[in-house]
Amino acid sequence: MKKPHNILFFILDLIFMGALVWLDQFTKQTAVSNLMGKAPIQIVPGYLVLEYLENRGAAFGMLQNQKLFFVIIGGVFILAMLVLLFLIPATKKYRILRFFLCFMTAGAAGNMIDRVNLDYVVDFIYVICINFPIFNVADMYVTVSAAALAVLFLFVYKDEDLDLKKARKGKIHSSFLTEAEKEEAEHGK
Repeated sequence: MKKPHNILFFILDLIFMGALVWLDQFTKQTAVSNLMGKAPIQIVPGYLVLEYLENRGAAFGMLQNQKLFFVIIGGVFILAMLVLLFLIPATKKYRILRFFLCFMTAGAAGNMIDRVNLDYVVDFIYVICINFPIFNVADMYVTVSAAALAVLFLFVYKDEDLDLKKARKGKIHSSFLTEAEKEEAEHGK
């Protein structure tokens, strides 16, 4: 069985992230067009409201008006994630990891675009019942992927699975291999 090429998977990751960023930017532009300067729209009364907000800080409004800081940190983060995606082996074992890393990177990129172009991030989703701060689609990407990655790192991947040097050479923990991959590994020795 021939191993898939990392470059092909990396290109697919970039296309997937591009689609996610496009969706984020589309929803933000729609929010600007339909919510800016207008009363909030109740989607589910008492639970979900669409309300325009210009967030010049980080999560929960922290670090207001620190554009340069966010651009530098965000740029370094996005670059590190792209390098990591390029280095992760293109095997079945790492597909779920790649998937959530793409979501996280797309979320960071979506909010970075706002910060560079507008000096703030467009937020517009408000969950009333838990009084959670107003957020956007990119924030959902980052939050959901961070939670999923925490679960993966705590309960799925073992330390040796995350040693990318060994993983790229094919020295990976057998718990993630299919029966066919185990047989191939044994015959290849």
